[in-house]
Amino acid sequence: MRRTPLRVAVAVTALGLTLSACGSDDGGSDGGSGADAAGATSLADIGSLDDLVAAAQAEGTLNVIALPRDWANYGEMLDTFSQKYDIEINSASPDGSSQDELDAVTSQRGQDRGPDVLDVGTSFAQQAAAQDLVAPYKVATWDEIPDGQKDADGTWVNDYGGYISIGCNASVVQTCPTSFQDLLDPRYKGQVALNGDPTQAAAAFAAVWAASLSNGGGLDDIGPGVDFFTELKASGNFNPVQVTPATVASGETPLALDWDYLNAAGTADLADQGVDWQVNVPTDGLYGGYYSQAISAYAPHPAAARLWQEFLYSDEGQNIWLKGGARPVRLPAMQDAGTADADALSALPAVEGTADFPSAEQLAAAQQVVATRWNAEISG
Repeated sequence: MRRTPLRVAVAVTALGLTLSACGSDDGGSDGGSGADAAGATSLADIGSLDDLVAAAQAEGTLNVIALPRDWANYGEMLDTFSQKYDIEINSASPDGSSQDELDAVTSQRGQDRGPDVLDVGTSFAQQAAAQDLVAPYKVATWDEIPDGQKDADGTWVNDYGGYISIGCNASVVQTCPTSFQDLLDPRYKGQVALNGDPTQAAAAFAAVWAASLSNGGGLDDIGPGVDFFTELKASGNFNPVQVTPATVASGETPLALDWDYLNAAGTADLADQGVDWQVNVPTDGLYGGYYSQAISAYAPHPAAARLWQEFLYSDEGQNIWLKGGARPVRLPAMQDAGTADADALSALPAVEGTADFPSAEQLAAAQQVVATRWNAEISG
């Protein structure tokens, strides 16, 4: 990632794409069960973290979905949790989208294989809450999470984020672009790709909004972003292939619009494959966002689901995000307490500006515009 300070206005949105369980205080339960955990809205409903651990270990399993191991250091997150608590993790559809996660909650309701937890863009988390697909839960570190980064009832909570960036295969591209306007240059014909479909994937949706900011749009108007990609397609520069580590390594997607922590994460591995991968945060469309965590209302392992959330929002979990180049939601509090990983923190690019968070109404409106226009103008 670049370390040069960025002195431009920052539009930050929560896009994303959480954690009871044993005996009650009166001793009326059998020592804890998943049934007890299913109704727990905080550790106070469970007794203690040790009680939650015991109940989660009794379940023995956690079902996750759409969590690529190379996404925001999820490989280390999954392995550390599994080893720390001796809980098996079933990981389904690692390359799935936020919409795939919501679909799985409904289609697999009542099944043992159904997802226990979700990691989705916040617009999708809000949708899930509106449809009663997620359960309220407030982790022990709740008070250190800014109010603007969580639902007041705990149905979803933002967790980690970053900035939209331009990944560039300098082994293929002679001059790496540093702005959205650069991407319109004829030299980039057939080279500009997204991480997913903006109507379903939060990273791609964020890229459209970043393009809007670079072309006169704003939080109330994502339309110029769709206009930009329409122009990009008409010029022949847009590449419809979805970005993956494999397409980057093969040279199929030389320019990748994606979160900075995802683009930067592959630099070392790509170098081992002879690929010079460079990452630039665009100078004309600085746009950041967070992904949200939530617990499925129908989680087959409700105690493990809540323990997973407690782990993610602990200092240990938050520092694992930080090591992956993402900005954990509790970072300001951890910096104040001196618990943030200093080496990982120093690797983040300096960003200066004013953070403006869209309202739920702005997110819904933007999502509707993209849903209406993208398939007609870009995918069609």
